[in-house]
Amino acid sequence: MKYLIAGLGNIGAEYADTRHNIGFKVADALSGASDALYTAERYGDISRMKFRGRTLIVLKPNTYMNLSGKAVRYWLQQEKVPLENLLVITDDTALPFGKQRLRTKGSDGGHNGLKSITELLGTQAYARLRIGIGNDFGPGQLVQYVLGRWLPEEEDALSERLDIAVKTVHSFVTAGPALTMTRFNNR
Repeated sequence: MKYLIAGLGNIGAEYADTRHNIGFKVADALSGASDALYTAERYGDISRMKFRGRTLIVLKPNTYMNLSGKAVRYWLQQEKVPLENLLVITDDTALPFGKQRLRTKGSDGGHNGLKSITELLGTQAYARLRIGIGNDFGPGQLVQYVLGRWLPEEEDALSERLDIAVKTVHSFVTAGPALTMTRFNNR
């Protein structure tokens, strides 16, 4: 079975360690756990790995967040991955820092990456792992916050949070979404 794991973020050094790029960080941790290397391919960097008999195609789109759907749709079609085997990983300001929530469908919640994917796939029925980045910002400061760097205490806790996210992805591809939600949501 094949799975497309799409970690969302923005390309470029200026975005590398920002909250908005948590999807890239999870993708890197997942690839690193399997010693898989990325290759630059159409619409993004791709790493391929095996995990317990499953093939995982890990995508970091190079389309910028607002056009993530272009890369996700292309790689779903290119690799002939069924929609139920897609997992999108993204940041979420509605969740406290480090908490995560897996859902098999839902609205974009104002997230431009999810909005692009939903528009180009024509459905909200795809799995997404939302990683909480908190919402410690004032009115009109959303963009500065999500494109801001991690606080030192967040940076210290990030490694553990990434490990849990990798375990969540592994569970998603082996045990399925229902059991994974029970085991890992809000951890």
